[in-house]
Amino acid sequence: MAQDTTMTGKVLKRFRSFRYTLVLEGILVGIAAGLVTVLFRIVLEKADLLRQDAGEYIGKNAWFFPVWMALLLGAAALVTLLLKWEPLISGSGIPQVEGELQGGLRQTWWRVLLAKLTGGVLSIGAGLSLGREGPSIQLGAMAGKGVSRLSRRHRTEEKMLMTCGASAGLAAAFNAPFAGVLFSLEELHKNFSVEVLLSAMSASITADFISRNVFGLKPVFDFSAAQMMPLNDYWMVLVLGVLLGLAGVLYNFCIKKSQDLYGKIPWPFVRILIPFVLAGILLIVFPAVLGGGHNLVEQVSGHMGLQALLVLFVLKFLYSMVSFGSGAPGGIFLPLLVLGAVVGGTFSGALELCGFTPQLENFVILGMAGMFSAIVRSPVTGIILISEMTGSFSHLLTLSLVSLTAYAVADLMHSKPVYDMLLSRLLKNSRKTGETKAGEYGEKILVETPIHYGAPVCGKAVKSISWPRRALIVAVKRGEEELVPHGDTALRAGDIIVLLCDELDSGEVYTALEALCKSVKES
Repeated sequence: MAQDTTMTGKVLKRFRSFRYTLVLEGILVGIAAGLVTVLFRIVLEKADLLRQDAGEYIGKNAWFFPVWMALLLGAAALVTLLLKWEPLISGSGIPQVEGELQGGLRQTWWRVLLAKLTGGVLSIGAGLSLGREGPSIQLGAMAGKGVSRLSRRHRTEEKMLMTCGASAGLAAAFNAPFAGVLFSLEELHKNFSVEVLLSAMSASITADFISRNVFGLKPVFDFSAAQMMPLNDYWMVLVLGVLLGLAGVLYNFCIKKSQDLYGKIPWPFVRILIPFVLAGILLIVFPAVLGGGHNLVEQVSGHMGLQALLVLFVLKFLYSMVSFGSGAPGGIFLPLLVLGAVVGGTFSGALELCGFTPQLENFVILGMAGMFSAIVRSPVTGIILISEMTGSFSHLLTLSLVSLTAYAVADLMHSKPVYDMLLSRLLKNSRKTGETKAGEYGEKILVETPIHYGAPVCGKAVKSISWPRRALIVAVKRGEEELVPHGDTALRAGDIIVLLCDELDSGEVYTALEALCKSVKES
């Protein structure tokens, strides 16, 4: 009992004094995550060039095709072994990070770093339609966890450093520091406390600085020639938003179904082998759909024919489902952005056939933002991400309009956000296989959550609320003031409450707080 009290005291003491320490630690995490992500990007670029050279060589020397297929067979076998050694490298990696931050999972940081880096390079480099951003976020989070473990930080602080690492990973992957911060707070940590915000910003900016020193100052996509849309064309933005919302619903539905279909295949090697074999065939038949598709966005903005765009969308969509559903290490960010760009380009081409004169670059940009919003359901992150990736903030109004419309359409159709869906599936499968391990009793952590306006606890006294079992409310942050709560303390919208609990109970506590503090009660 004395040990428990000492541990609790240390957690609370550290909680009240580490705001600016976290900023310094965020810089350290930004360096670690930035270096890992930059290494990942460099190796992926080399792998892409190797694949392109292989395709050209096969075109001139047909005998090399069986050799290339044998190499893909070996890569599939190695990825299968890596997945067996460390199952939590499967897929994007974002649900794994989110699951650990919520207390449902625990990853071994060095194993994930080694296996994800190797598996991601093999899968994406082979040509699977997967992106680098999900692995970069997981790699960054594990770099943050490694810094925490090596410096012997407490588990509460460790989760904040993982959030820092995740934001740094996205920042370095796309040269998008603000999007990295917003995504880590909006999608992963789900909390905008000052401590997390400052540390995530320091990590993200540091990682972006490292990335730009290696890859240059240019944005990922160059749309500097794009001009602002006239106001009388905004109806086009609304129509495009509806189309993107429907496409996003279809995407999430097909992601779920593809995983269901792969789940019926009992042999892990066969599941991984399918997209690798298709990668070899597509290298000869239709190489444009291979890889994340960065170059495709530039091709779409180069006035492709309408028929070519439709064929490209269908093939890229189907191969993305085949690739991600297999469980191979790789993300969905870049492929879904490419699909959004293709939808935007197709819509622009259809408008031209109807006698309008739309500017193609605008619709490509809008397509990426709307598709992201419909699938991921983090519209603010999507708007900032596309603005940073294109190097232009002059489209904020149209980006906001298309994102809001796509979000509303997907929400009205009750399509679950893709990472929430993937996380639920991951936790369910982990419980079946006995892989779930959140921690051990006796290890205390702090769980923070803001109180939304209209939430069930809003306006109620602390003593009248049924708090989660085995959890103690230890602080209420109200602006710059920190209250020591008692039974008669009335909670207000905007307050941030802090609960102390055992780490093993943190998943249950997090779920209960979502219902108490973030869900809006019906009047």
